[in-house]
Amino acid sequence: MAREISQTDFRSEVLENEKPVLVDFWAPWCGPCRAIAPALNELSQEQNEFEVIKINIDENPEIAGHYRIQSIPAMMVFKDGKVVANRVGGLPKAQILSWVKENI
Repeated sequence: MAREISQTDFRSEVLENEKPVLVDFWAPWCGPCRAIAPALNELSQEQNEFEVIKINIDENPEIAGHYRIQSIPAMMVFKDGKVVANRVGGLPKAQILSWVKENI
């Protein structure tokens, strides 16, 4: 299952993580966010090359603002504490996996 974190854990779970991290910025009211959630949960269980983290933008507006999240779902790949890729909108699981692997 993709883990949901808050602003309190962002530094340790994302920026200081030894593994690359796929961060999904989402909100409960977002239909496309709910549509990609099963794919992200499956990816978090099926592979161990990267972590999958979810951040609710309604509960963590500071992080969303810092990374200029204006549309959701928004996904960012972090590696060594830096954003190495980002995209807005949903994708099928295979395309998400391919996109992340291209960027880590």
